[in-house]
Amino acid sequence: MVTRCPAWGHPEPSLNSQWLSLLLPCLLLPGPPPALGMEDASFPHLGEGSQPPPRACPPRCSCPRADTVDCAGLDLRVFPDNITRAAQHLSLQNNQLQELPYNELSRLSGLRTLNLHNNLISSEGLPDEAFESLTQLQHIYVAHNKLSVAPQFLPRSLRVADLAANEVTEIFPLTFGEKPALRSVYLHNNQLSNAGLPPDAFHGSQAVVTLSLSSNRLSYVPPSLPSSLERLHLQNNLICKVPRGALSRQTHLRELYLQHNQLTDSGLDATTFSKLHCLEYLDLSHNQLAAVPAGLPHTLAVLHLGRNRIRRVEAARLRGLRGLRYLLLQHNQLGAAGLPAGALRPLRGLHTLHLYGNGLDRVPQALPRRLRALVLPHNRVTALGAHDLAATPGLAELNLAYNRLASACVHRRAFHRLRALRSLDLAGNQLTLLPSGLPASLHTLRLQRNQLRALEPEPLAGLDQLQELCLAHNRLRVGDIGPGTWHELRALQVLDLSHNELSFVPPDLPEALEELHLQGNRISHVGPEAFLSTPRLRALFLRANRLHTTSIAPEAFLGLPHLRLVDTTGNPEPVLVQLPPTAPRRPRAEGP
Repeated sequence: MVTRCPAWGHPEPSLNSQWLSLLLPCLLLPGPPPALGMEDASFPHLGEGSQPPPRACPPRCSCPRADTVDCAGLDLRVFPDNITRAAQHLSLQNNQLQELPYNELSRLSGLRTLNLHNNLISSEGLPDEAFESLTQLQHIYVAHNKLSVAPQFLPRSLRVADLAANEVTEIFPLTFGEKPALRSVYLHNNQLSNAGLPPDAFHGSQAVVTLSLSSNRLSYVPPSLPSSLERLHLQNNLICKVPRGALSRQTHLRELYLQHNQLTDSGLDATTFSKLHCLEYLDLSHNQLAAVPAGLPHTLAVLHLGRNRIRRVEAARLRGLRGLRYLLLQHNQLGAAGLPAGALRPLRGLHTLHLYGNGLDRVPQALPRRLRALVLPHNRVTALGAHDLAATPGLAELNLAYNRLASACVHRRAFHRLRALRSLDLAGNQLTLLPSGLPASLHTLRLQRNQLRALEPEPLAGLDQLQELCLAHNRLRVGDIGPGTWHELRALQVLDLSHNELSFVPPDLPEALEELHLQGNRISHVGPEAFLSTPRLRALFLRANRLHTTSIAPEAFLGLPHLRLVDTTGNPEPVLVQLPPTAPRRPRAEGP
């Protein structure tokens, strides 16, 4: 029997019973929806009060939105076969996928993001036409897979492509070419040589601002790079030269990374960097340069030349770099004559100068007046004269650690002009006395690993802003610490007296002290009044001394409500630590 549905419309009043008997079966059959406003008001609208149908989602995956499918980290070995065609964002990273089936991908023409990071996909498992139908794809992530060559074709709509950490030896003209919206390309940690990078690799892709080719096998800077580049990563290659004109079109480049290559002076010329009118950061460290390159852009703010073979810095090579803020020359071969007086004078805006590990026998002369940080550790500086630092009154950080400074060769007015100095590092020298004339502005003073045998109050007088003082690994005994030594250190919070020859806790320590390091001494007893002067103490280190179980007096920690840590490990016996019941938390008390 065939049931015929009446035309949609208003029923005759005299036919109500017949209308209902015919209409009810029709509700169960597919048919055109009722025209708006034509339904009988006595019947509910179709679907009224019902829940939307459940959203299709592959097993074990999550689909937080109608356009998002997340199948990450499920140890999948097969591409899911029931992904909704409406998907725009598909995440399959951290699985065990070895191939991408074309039939499944071709269904997902609306994809905008495809994340395949950290799988086992090989080039054999990636069909040439795999991405042809993904005409709206903007972000593709295939890093940490097993690709030996790049996909021959990626969609024109692409904005970000990440193929890093594969085994790629070759890319093709349409891998990244003809992509007018492409902004970022990541190819680092592959096996690319110059032969695998075609001259037209980025033809028609003039919006690329970030290109990473680091950690490959390039022997020279590739020509025909996008002129739109702002960041170019070429570090950790085998680059021994920059061909003439290779960087002549990249006038928007701001950051250039060439460290850890094989560049020599002959691999650069005066025009190599001259067209980079926006360059701010240039890293040439870990190469084989014997001189500062010529033709550096005047826009540079950071120049990293550390770990080369530079023997001499010529002022002419730095002329025009008035905006340079950071110059790093550590671990070169400057020696005694490598930095002539005034060589750095053109750098009027220089903020930080790194010169450690160069064999310098004195502080460079005529340094830029606005210098704020001078880093000179691991050199051969033997003396500080009265005027050696006079040209840099704005210094806030001075590091002369691990040189050959002796107390007799540090002039009493050596630091006189440094009224803004906040950090002074003199560790690892041959000082037997604290230097005189230390600036009152100091916040940090490091004197560890010297040969200090005595502390007197005069050198520390006036240091009422000092917050950290390190005197570790010297030869100090309590009897060699003069009365009143700590008196003016009103702001001192951290005091390190570890690895000296102290037999008990020094008396009259600063009231503001919060952290006290006494490990590695000869302390065998801690009396009841040891910490009366330090009510703010939070951490106490007494490990590796000569303490026994009852060496610490029960009253020693009375009045220390902030104490959180007492470290007594490495002593001959487990040490009994008793805190007053008002202490907020019981500190750690450990035995050997």
